[in-house]
Amino acid sequence: MKIEINGTDHEIDAEGDTPLLWVIRDNLGLTGTKYGCGIAQCGACSVLIDGVVARSCVTPVDQAIGRKITTIEAIEADAVGQRVVAAWVKHQVPQCGYCQSGQVVAATALLKEVAAPTDDQVDATMTNLCRCGTYNAIRAAIREVAGPRAAEAGAAPDAMLPTGMAIATLATGVGVAIALARGDVEEAEKA
Repeated sequence: MKIEINGTDHEIDAEGDTPLLWVIRDNLGLTGTKYGCGIAQCGACSVLIDGVVARSCVTPVDQAIGRKITTIEAIEADAVGQRVVAAWVKHQVPQCGYCQSGQVVAATALLKEVAAPTDDQVDATMTNLCRCGTYNAIRAAIREVAGPRAAEAGAAPDAMLPTGMAIATLATGVGVAIALARGDVEEAEKA
């Protein structure tokens, strides 16, 4: 079967009920999308299918045929995705980094749908789990991308900014997490 991932058609040999995540990671070697819970709860496996967030661990690959799939490896090809990644780096969001590719994908989808989301919209949409608890930094990064419109929409900018201690703690991990999300092991080793 043929599927389009990150703007490229791929001919794959897989059963139709194979989870899309396995095709992305095992068949195509795009390892930025992570396996988390396997039951569509944590969001580590989030990808975009026709611009909508999908949990690839429970999405059969045959449901992806004829649709446009975007993974973390191509998220910066999108102008909003590029701004989200820049805000993630600026606010030093990642700690361990494992969930961050899914978080960036979900934030990109949110900001493409709602340019200036309120806190309630962020909470309702950003359902990805982070064991490190980076939620405040995620909100700060989303506000960064939304700009002044976020305050007008009802966000409380000062309440969600990361502390100086959090920034210092996160500083060493951010380069590694972003590089790993991009699948660049060599760059991750340098960071």
